[in-house]
This record gives sequence, structure tokens and C-alpha cells, in this order.
Amino acid sequence: MNYQLSHLKELEAESIFILREVAAQFENPVLLFSGGKDSILVSYLAKKAFYPARIPFPLLHIDTGHNFAETIEYRDNWVADLNAKLLVGSVQDAIDKGKVTEEKGYNASRNFLQTAVLLEELENGKFDAAIGGARRDEEKARAKERFFSHRDEFGQWDPKNQRPELWNLFNGRKQFGEHFRIFPISNWTELDVWQYLAEENVPLPSLYFAHQRKVFHRDGILLADSEFIPKRPEEKVVEMTVRCRTIGDVTCTGVWESSASSIEEIIEEVAASRKTERGGRTDDKRSETAMEDRKKDGYF
Repeated sequence: MNYQLSHLKELEAESIFILREVAAQFENPVLLFSGGKDSILVSYLAKKAFYPARIPFPLLHIDTGHNFAETIEYRDNWVADLNAKLLVGSVQDAIDKGKVTEEKGYNASRNFLQTAVLLEELENGKFDAAIGGARRDEEKARAKERFFSHRDEFGQWDPKNQRPELWNLFNGRKQFGEHFRIFPISNWTELDVWQYLAEENVPLPSLYFAHQRKVFHRDGILLADSEFIPKRPEEKVVEMTVRCRTIGDVTCTGVWESSASSIEEIIEEVAASRKTERGGRTDDKRSETAMEDRKKDGYF
């Protein structure tokens, strides 16, 4: 497939430039990997940026223990294909050790517990930069981020105290104990991501393509039936043809009714959609400022 979109090459060049800047400015970076399309894209761009050498930093996955099985299977296969080093931080271990407390009730999710585990992994690994796959078009809090996003000694983000980024000059200076979050694909849109992955023929998790799955409706969102999600008496499980537009913890990742079984059909669907990809994420709906609050606390 050839979309003949020169802007994709411009976006690729920008992202690769930023990844190389990270390798040049920081002593010990790490790439945050969720198994979703955006982190797949960033890791693929990192492979391109440093080829034929290996990616010069490890991949870090914060495992909630409530992931889709397909995500973990894909993660392990993809990391092997990249010939990269994988680190895994476990939310379940943090619960077992009493470092975090698991939520209870119908809307309980481990998604929020990832923050403490992530900050601990960054501190233990002495990582001074954490590369992520956030994009500005995803959500209003993410639209405020710079490419180089400063975090204080507590891992927290102050949206009112960010450094200017002029003429592709990135300021990675920090005090001891502080670190940066780096977002190389900030300027990409959801459609850009899909078109680029199609052009490059990048393998993707099966969750992104239409498949049969048992689901149920909750508060206007379709959720996958799972042992990790307690259901209310009125919530009935049915089988439907669905796919994921974004992938996270199974307890907060909504699925979309869709027949798109190829990347070409996904691109057509995304181009016509009037709903954002995170419109099915229950973790974003807990409050009007849910994402920004989590980011201030040290979330991705």
C-alpha cells in the first residue's frame, strides 16, 4: 500500500531525530512499552534510528496482571524480533508487598496502581529519561506536553512550568533525582500512526482487528467479559464482532463494534470516525481532569 503521504516521512524524521537526541543527552534512558500501537510505533522507530546497532536502551512494561492475553503474547514476540532487552514491573508484586492497595467494587481497576510501580521502576533503574508513545491529539492533558517533559524528584509533572522548545532545541538539563518523559510521536495523529504502520508493514496485535468476543455494556461503553471485571446483575454478556482502538488494562479498555479485519479497513474506519480513540477508556471518565491528575502524580 502506498499512500504517497510525504508528511509521514517528515514525522518519521522528526521522531528519529528526537530519539537520537535522547541517546545523546541522557545517560540511562528507557522506553515505556504497553503493547499498544503507539508504543509499538515508537519501538519500531527506535530500531530504525539506531540500525544496524541494537536499540541502546531497554523496554519497560508495567504489567497490571489484568492485561489481555493477546497483549502479553505479542509483547514477548515483538521484543524478541527487536532483539531488545525487556524489563517488567509488576503491579501484582506491589499489591502482595503492601506498596499499593487494590481497588474494590464494580469499577475497580489496577490501571491507577501503575503509577507507583512505574515510579519505583524508574528510581530502581536510575533511569533519567522515559520514552513514551503519547500523542497530542489523544487527550487534552497530553496536548499540553512538550517533546521533553520535565518531571521533578517525585516524578510529578507541572504543566505550568515547562521549558520552551524552539528551533528543535531540546533542554534536557535536570537536577539530581529528576527525570524527563520523552514523547517522540507527539505530532502524529491516530490516522498517521495507522497509515505509517501500513506503509511499513509492521505486525500488530490481533486485538486491533475485528474478532468475536464476549462483551457487555456499561455506562455507554462495551467492555470485554473477563474474570477481572465483576458484573452487575443487569449487565448481560453477549457475543459481538469487536476490535480495540486503544489497548490497556482489560478492566478499563473499551472495545468497539467493528468489522474492520484489515489495516486498510481500519484506516477507512478511523478516517470516518467522529469519536476519539480514548472515548472507550473508562479510566479517562472518572473525572473531567482524570488524565491530567494522573500525569501530575507521575503517570505516563
